[in-house]
Amino acid sequence: MAGGKKLGLFSLIAIVVGSMIGGGAFNLATDMAAGASAGAIIIGWLITGIGMIALGLSFQNLTDKRPDLDGGIFSYATEGFGKFMGFNSAWGYWFSAWLGNVAYATLVFSSIGYFFPVFEGGQNVASIIGASFMLWMVHMLILRGVQSAALVNLITTIAKLVPIFLFIIIGIFAFHFDTFTANFWGTGGGFEFSGVMTQVKSTMLVTLWVFIGIEGAVVLSSRAKDKKDVGKATIIGLLGTLVIYILISVMSIGIMGNPEVAKLGNPSMAYVFESVVGKWGATVINAGLIVSVLGAWLGWTLLASEIPYLAGKSGLFPKWFAKVNKNGAPVNSLWLTNGFIQVFLITFLFTEKAYNFAFSLASSAILIPYAFSAFYQLKYSIQTSYQDRAKNIIVGLVASVYSVWMIYAAGMGYLLLTMLLYVPGILVFRRIQKESNVEHPFKRGEFATALGFTVLAVIAIYQLAAGILTI
Repeated sequence: MAGGKKLGLFSLIAIVVGSMIGGGAFNLATDMAAGASAGAIIIGWLITGIGMIALGLSFQNLTDKRPDLDGGIFSYATEGFGKFMGFNSAWGYWFSAWLGNVAYATLVFSSIGYFFPVFEGGQNVASIIGASFMLWMVHMLILRGVQSAALVNLITTIAKLVPIFLFIIIGIFAFHFDTFTANFWGTGGGFEFSGVMTQVKSTMLVTLWVFIGIEGAVVLSSRAKDKKDVGKATIIGLLGTLVIYILISVMSIGIMGNPEVAKLGNPSMAYVFESVVGKWGATVINAGLIVSVLGAWLGWTLLASEIPYLAGKSGLFPKWFAKVNKNGAPVNSLWLTNGFIQVFLITFLFTEKAYNFAFSLASSAILIPYAFSAFYQLKYSIQTSYQDRAKNIIVGLVASVYSVWMIYAAGMGYLLLTMLLYVPGILVFRRIQKESNVEHPFKRGEFATALGFTVLAVIAIYQLAAGILTI
């Protein structure tokens, strides 16, 4: 790799953990409790844990068996299902990454507002100015090289885990089993299947959002010292983060009770901790959140700029995206990505739900890239003979079922909104293929997929205009 050192195992783990543990972890308890009881939350974590571990193992297997596929999440879709689906995986992932950064900007200034009321809520003019300043500071850091940014990410990842571990350790002593089990299934009585599963479904986008970043090491695999470290970093980061998330959500409900946690402001972890140790607890958590989100913001800016760069190198995106500076940073990709984030920061002024909307849209946009990574794991394992083939067929099947379940759980509303992001990509893909002198840009199945995307986008526009679908 031109102009930079390669990333070691600890740096890759820090990118995985740092990308996953962002702001969502600090508001996880309320986001889960808002639509689900303690019992439903446990089932939600069980489904998510199995699905995400299968997805993580899929990434590990594919990086081991196909180290030549440097683009990771989009190169799997390309290899297994053609250029158009590969393009859509890169396109959807890119949108997801920078929309996630819009959500982070909202959250970090909401937290800073705890200390400086001028930023209260994180969506006013002062917050937009502050977020814009931080955005371009991160931009300048990455321009100095991915290795430098990865080192800062490692430091912020360690720093953000300190208040989280403090919360968990003290939370163990403040936990009350009776509080946790009160109205355990949320039905006012015993287990009622349809009611509980509706609650479980409500947790799915939340759990997906806090796990986005699992593929961080895969995306940066071309910059790894040893390709085998990519799979190790993915699994180590995933398992550690899963344990932390389960403890945060379970501890919070056992300390305050589900109805109370559901009503807490953002970040809910601060208010739960404050109820146990007093005002200083909220101060520590809010300070930790600021560090956490800044670290995740950095990690996600790395990922958001890396995907178009790799897609540009492979010919899926225009070659313009493949330009790097003397430090090996993807300069054109970075400028365009952060330019879009800057424009979307203005949305803070138009909707009170900027954070929730951005994280939900970011979550649903990444469903297609995740799904096709899982599908390729299954397809590759079925078609290729190797020692642990049977195990990896099962892993691919579980990851594929989980990916389809996630698309269902996200709901038709977000699927329709997501199509508004994918449809402009059809025109971009067609132009790239024409410039490459490809006579027929779309194969028969690809044309049908593009047509399906367009129909769903038209339905979304109609429903938005009619007020059926709201942002």
